[in-house]
Amino acid sequence: MPVLEADVAIVGAGAAGLSLAHRLACPAAGSHRPSVLLISAPPGPLRPPRRTWCFWERGRGRFDAAVTAAWQRLRVHTPSGRKIEDSIAPMYYKMIASDDFEALVDQHLERSPTVRRVEASVEAIEGISNGAHLHTRTADGPQTLRARWVFDSRPLGSLPAARTTLLQHFHGWFVRTERPIWQSDIVELMDFRTPQPPRGLSFGYVLPTGRHHALVEYTEFSAQTLSRHEYEAALHHYTGNVLGFGNLQIVSTETGVIPMTDGVFARRTAPSVFRIGVAGGATRPSTGYTFAAIQRQTQAVADALARGRTPLPPSAHSARSRAMDAVMLRALGSGRVDGAAFFAGLFTSVPMERLLRFLDGRTRWTEDLGVGIRTPVLPMLRSAAELSRLPRRPFPGP
Repeated sequence: MPVLEADVAIVGAGAAGLSLAHRLACPAAGSHRPSVLLISAPPGPLRPPRRTWCFWERGRGRFDAAVTAAWQRLRVHTPSGRKIEDSIAPMYYKMIASDDFEALVDQHLERSPTVRRVEASVEAIEGISNGAHLHTRTADGPQTLRARWVFDSRPLGSLPAARTTLLQHFHGWFVRTERPIWQSDIVELMDFRTPQPPRGLSFGYVLPTGRHHALVEYTEFSAQTLSRHEYEAALHHYTGNVLGFGNLQIVSTETGVIPMTDGVFARRTAPSVFRIGVAGGATRPSTGYTFAAIQRQTQAVADALARGRTPLPPSAHSARSRAMDAVMLRALGSGRVDGAAFFAGLFTSVPMERLLRFLDGRTRWTEDLGVGIRTPVLPMLRSAAELSRLPRRPFPGP
């Protein structure tokens, strides 16, 4: 087959790959439109599973046409059952289903004369002078692609060495009920009335999309994932014993694992090859939220390409944010702080709007200090003091 060439090759059509393709297909007025090859995996284990992404932002956003639901009131339940409820206005907490997101992006890509989708598995990326070769396999056989710049969003085979690595792992039910039991204007962001693991934390999470429909999830921050039976048992306990709802019709499910690590993610693997998304460090280590950081990262790449600069993806989170996250992860991973009490305490003492800005790295240092003094100070200081002495070790895997 002849070599396909483009200015940009994007490997992977998950949240990061689709977001970057959308920005390059819809540049600012007057900006150069690079030619783009968006390489998506064929159906099978290499293709990203269906999932939902949540994030918060002010007012209308770039992808609102794909948003399933949006809320301005959030609720947290402490382990003792105390209810904390607050508005995050002028921000909205938004949920997007991956299928809806892909359909919206595809509408724009189909109208773009500069973006071409290719279905292939990428077997190797080889750096060459002023670009890279991508050795792929399509349904018709081997195919070589050439691009000036390559952005790889595929999951890493292993996590980088770190002082602390936890996993945010979850299993969720999309449910339908005969009676209108859900408060459709409030998100149950963290409900700590769940049995807590020895180290880390667990919580329930409820996203109502109507009076009769909701996504209900059981989530843990811990070192190991659970079996399918254990997730199902935890959800049955949460919906039946904690929420008091029976006769839920399960329409579909979702399961996921998100790394929470202070490891350093390499954003450049060759002169013209970069990583984006989770593989490029877009996940916030303290929370697992990724979608909003992907948007900042891909916007910066698109801006650099438009200006003719080297499009090195920026670090998705500030050095200050990463340092604070490293301390929090160490405190949780060591068992030095009670995870449920830690987060419940923050939501009790800090307004939710400010806390979400803090978790998104959008607060000033004075606001960060105000949040910090509301954490268990001595355990956090002890965790911070020992970080410099801790070796970075490979994560053995879930």
